[in-house]
Amino acid sequence: MNTGVKITAFAAALAATFGAAYGVGKGVGPVEEPVKPGHGDHAAAPAPSKTPAAGGHGGHEEGAAPGAAADLPGGLQVSQDGYTLALDTPTPPAGRSVLKFSIKDATGRNVTAFTTEHGKELHFIVASRDLNTFRHLHPVKAADGTWSVDADLPAAGGYKAFADFKPATPGAKGITLGADLAVPGVHAPKPLPAVAPTATVDGYQVRLGGTLDPGKAGELRLTVTKAGRPVTDLQPYLGAYGHLVALRDGDLAYLHVHPNEGGPGPDVSFTATAPSPGTYRLFLDFQHQGKVRTAAFTVTTGGAKAPAPAAAEPTDGAAGHAHG
Repeated sequence: MNTGVKITAFAAALAATFGAAYGVGKGVGPVEEPVKPGHGDHAAAPAPSKTPAAGGHGGHEEGAAPGAAADLPGGLQVSQDGYTLALDTPTPPAGRSVLKFSIKDATGRNVTAFTTEHGKELHFIVASRDLNTFRHLHPVKAADGTWSVDADLPAAGGYKAFADFKPATPGAKGITLGADLAVPGVHAPKPLPAVAPTATVDGYQVRLGGTLDPGKAGELRLTVTKAGRPVTDLQPYLGAYGHLVALRDGDLAYLHVHPNEGGPGPDVSFTATAPSPGTYRLFLDFQHQGKVRTAAFTVTTGGAKAPAPAAAEPTDGAAGHAHG
């Protein structure tokens, strides 16, 4: 995969659809049932010393015919290329619980063989529909192809689970599938955090520089400091000094890139392309002194209106690294 990753091109005709807000998580009320997954989930939206150069998971940019599903950003479909994300626990309770799922092939059988990428056979992300909760989880696979992981989903409401993997079959490409989770109870969604250049987590300050542009590759540079001093001894996490996930507000289109070549801080840079104008949440995972932390940012691109300022509140993501 390329050092500078262009995550995906997005069909212009779909931009308006994906720019609309998704109904789950936008109002206050009881959550009783999960949104039933189906094909084309996007249609429901009213949308060492140097880190080796690495591409994003999900390989959406490679080898797809025009108009194919792979032209879409990741995570918008529960099924793609003959593979399906099947959630065994689509309505977990609030708080800590075990999430179970499998990847099915076209015959309905569990897939058991995957290609290891960035240290894992499969990367599993869970985010709330209001983009205030983010979990980068590391599930464990059983011999029968069932995956399980302990997760903490703090409140009732809509969530989305993403499975990022590459089947161990000749010619297979990376895929990111998405499916809905619903935590039962009375749901009070939080507003999207305001746009700000700096995020604070666990005493660390992370500053975001550069731009995320629709349809054009740009550099995002994140600088990690603590107590006003640059952190120059970041530790590799899953083979890299940082991992970045971007989720588009509304349909939660999933973008995942890895850093350009560089040393262990304080700067970690990424090359990425937004699939459309809109508002995005960026989640940076970085490791220092043996602990992984997540810094989160809200950014707008392509002339999108910034969200109204909300009370300062850290994104619930710092504890979102479970290894089962």
